[in-house]
Amino acid sequence: MGKRYRIAIIGASGYTGGELIRLLQFHPELEIAYCYSATYAGQPVTAVHPDVLPVSQITFTNAFHTDVDGIFLAVSHGAAREFLAAHAIPETIPVVDLSRDFRLARDEFVYGLPEAFRTEIGQSRRVANPGCFATAIQLALLPLAKEGLLRSTVHIHAVTGSTGAGKALSETTHFTWRYSNVSIYKPFDHPHLPEIEATLGMLQSTPVPELNFIPMRGNFTRGIYATVYMEKPAPLATVQKVFRSYYQSEPFVFLLDTLPSVKQVVNTNYAVLYLTEVKNKLLIVSAIDNLLKGASGQALQNMNIMLGLPETAGLELKSIGY
Repeated sequence: MGKRYRIAIIGASGYTGGELIRLLQFHPELEIAYCYSATYAGQPVTAVHPDVLPVSQITFTNAFHTDVDGIFLAVSHGAAREFLAAHAIPETIPVVDLSRDFRLARDEFVYGLPEAFRTEIGQSRRVANPGCFATAIQLALLPLAKEGLLRSTVHIHAVTGSTGAGKALSETTHFTWRYSNVSIYKPFDHPHLPEIEATLGMLQSTPVPELNFIPMRGNFTRGIYATVYMEKPAPLATVQKVFRSYYQSEPFVFLLDTLPSVKQVVNTNYAVLYLTEVKNKLLIVSAIDNLLKGASGQALQNMNIMLGLPETAGLELKSIGY
């Protein structure tokens, strides 16, 4: 057995921190060095994450140190930049930030979407993990941008599970509010839009058209289901060929011949895409697990790349079909 890399999880008590614990405990080459939480210091991780029983002997700590081989920042938005300002981390230690703090600061952090920036991620020690909606939507648009085929207004409707709002309770995350309910929020002004526009602008030489995005809260816990449509930029067969070529070597992106469902990707780091044409419109459907490919799974994918490990290590997971 080769070297075991020791990894710290900062902000380990939230949903994304819990998913990182779950993934790392079965990773063939990474192990948990410590789980940092100022709120739950001294308590076992199972007091907050009862689903990670094999690591029940680990307790949360509020003692930060850099005697590790990699660091995940799974703290809330705004807190990651504050944490890095308060704690010196050697530039040689890979850091993956799961918050939105550095997603647009691309001179400081590489944007961690492997399907677009794998080489840059592998050469960097600081990576900003994409947002969950942003991941699902960008995967639906990257091949078109690369070929300069984003020419008309793009319309996006996407629904996410309640875990996308984080672990802190609010009125719209309570079971009694979410159950048998659907609603929209931040229409045309979601905070993930700027990072999507920035990435597409880097891939496409011509101006990126307007993106009309309607985000929705779903009455389920995990997953994102996005429908993206626009005026058809080329014959469907041509568009399908573009997508097949772009994703032919990607380990986590699958092009389907039938409409996907959220259950096909829940509990996995996979993204599934489906393309069709209706009248003169191109319709692209994209589905991911918001906590895995949209957060912790992609963060681990990025850490694997940064450490020179197999990209799929610790991420060969099966979906929950029923």
